Amino acid sequence: MDFFDRFAIPHPSPIIYASMVAIGLTVIAIVAGLTYFKKWGYLWREWITTVDHKRIGIMYLLSALLMLFRGGVDALMMRAQTAVPENTLLEAQHYNEIFTTHGVVMIIFMAMAFIIALMNFVVPLQIGARDVAFPRLNNLSFWLYFMGAMLFNLSFVIGGSPSAGWTSYFPLAGNEFSESVGTNYYMLAIQISGIGTLMTGINFIATILKMRAPGMTLMKMPMFTWSALITNLIIVFAFPVLTVALAMGTMDRLFGSNFFTTSDGGMDMLWANLFWVWGHPEVYILILPAFGIYSEIIPTFARRNLYGYKSMVASMVLISLLSFFVWVHHFFTMGQGALVNSIFSISTMAIAVPTGIKIFNWLFTLWKGKIKITVPMLYSLGFLPIFTIGGVTGVMLGMSAADYQYHNTMFLVAHFHLVIIPGVVFAMIAGMTYWWPKMFGFMLNERIGKWTFWFIAGGTCLAFFPMFISGLDGQARRMYTYSEATGFGIWNMLSFIGALGLAAGFILIVYNVYYSTRYASRDIGDDPWDARSLEWATHNPVPEYNFAITPQVNSSEAFWDSKKNGHKLFKGPFKEIHMPNNSGMPFIMSILFFVLGFALVFSLWIVAIISLIGVFACLAHRSFEKDHGYHISVEEIEKTEAERGGAEHENR
Repeated sequence: MDFFDRFAIPHPSPIIYASMVAIGLTVIAIVAGLTYFKKWGYLWREWITTVDHKRIGIMYLLSALLMLFRGGVDALMMRAQTAVPENTLLEAQHYNEIFTTHGVVMIIFMAMAFIIALMNFVVPLQIGARDVAFPRLNNLSFWLYFMGAMLFNLSFVIGGSPSAGWTSYFPLAGNEFSESVGTNYYMLAIQISGIGTLMTGINFIATILKMRAPGMTLMKMPMFTWSALITNLIIVFAFPVLTVALAMGTMDRLFGSNFFTTSDGGMDMLWANLFWVWGHPEVYILILPAFGIYSEIIPTFARRNLYGYKSMVASMVLISLLSFFVWVHHFFTMGQGALVNSIFSISTMAIAVPTGIKIFNWLFTLWKGKIKITVPMLYSLGFLPIFTIGGVTGVMLGMSAADYQYHNTMFLVAHFHLVIIPGVVFAMIAGMTYWWPKMFGFMLNERIGKWTFWFIAGGTCLAFFPMFISGLDGQARRMYTYSEATGFGIWNMLSFIGALGLAAGFILIVYNVYYSTRYASRDIGDDPWDARSLEWATHNPVPEYNFAITPQVNSSEAFWDSKKNGHKLFKGPFKEIHMPNNSGMPFIMSILFFVLGFALVFSLWIVAIISLIGVFACLAHRSFEKDHGYHISVEEIEKTEAERGGAEHENR
């Protein structure tokens, strides 16, 4: 391939050209706006260089919402293409690129960012910490994730997007069948983002194990913190497998190695095994924090303590262990034999048991509760039946003999989305709405939020239930068109209408943020939900130091005890607080990683070497840097507390 040909889109279309123009105009508008309002300095000081876990959490949240709409547009285009038989809206190659980028964006760059956003903001507050264990590493983790996401999305306008599916199976993802640089983008963008995620896993394990408030034993941690701990343990064990697989895939494509080729000693099934050794635990990396969110919301609005705390913890631990023993069910039909299939079929069905325990624990929490229907509670209640349907169809897919019928059909697409949407998207919107007052000091509008729920819940059911029928009728996934004689048309049209309902719901989320920002009351107190855990014991907005006095904890619902049983959370006088300094080095290093990734995508070796040297120079600079942070004086603390008053003052 000629040097300059690599930078061109292999299969351009009017839609892609229009998107290029839209992206260019958006970038120009952002730069012009920041310049006109003179916000570059503010952006650098307060956000780009921040090491405050709360601001980093908000940046993850905004990025996740951006990626949600990026992946949502892909989904709408797919459903529009298949809405009617023999449609010509998209060409086959463009359709392949869209379903590939949709999967990667939604799993890696949207869902992962959403859960890390809420973990970043909430976990240190729930355990009574001032920040995470490694604040600067937290900043670097975000910027590596962000640069990985931007590098992946750059493929849309330079060089072409990957088209081998979000699983990127070899040999399809090899140079022979994927000649453009799209798969290079896949390998390197996910690698860069994955390094940031792995750092996050290490950071939060250290934070939760070493920085809990006095009295908070492991069995007194809030359930969301438990879910975060187990999730990050899975991250630390699973993501290195993906890192190695991506490195091997990159070497196959750039240097002609033969790890995953079908000749010269390579083994294409090695990629499938390595990918799903990471890929199935990844499902639980997404689901477990969602379970933790529901375990916070349901007790709050049922006005009851969570039923079966110990069994909830035990079930999460069991899920995390079993998640590493089910990966082969993703390729039951690839010829590994009846014995192997039977073993993994049993392990797949076994993982439904601890999940079922959690469902019943939530139902028992609701039983005889004084239920208050709020937006977070609506998503929690809607999650239960829809997720159960998705989970039961997963058990059907887990039966290896039956999987020969279901495999690679729209039935599987319906199952996966009816697990991920209620299990992750519902939870993330519920968690965002629930903790929004703590993040921004005002509440999202309840009426608009309830309309949003019904659009999203109804759209989800209408979009994916018909796929069960078309899948059982034989419609294969990834088909970009079909004939009218198949009879799939009616089901695909219903799915398209459901997708439009989902789109309307997501647009309403944006409108709700806009409307609430302008009109919502700022006088809501520090605990507008009458909640139970420690993050609600500090002020709105949360001070940079989180708690003026480190709380003293005696239960898993420490704040509830302080309100109802008179337990004093904050004892003793104010003391000087040590805090970390902001740093621009993580951002600079992430830009070097971005340049390194881009250079490797296009085999620009000199640029790659220079940027790699720059990365090591940043590491060396940090190794010799003497940065001892700064101190907040007692006088400053007293002034802040006097201005804000609130729960911490009342509980002293």
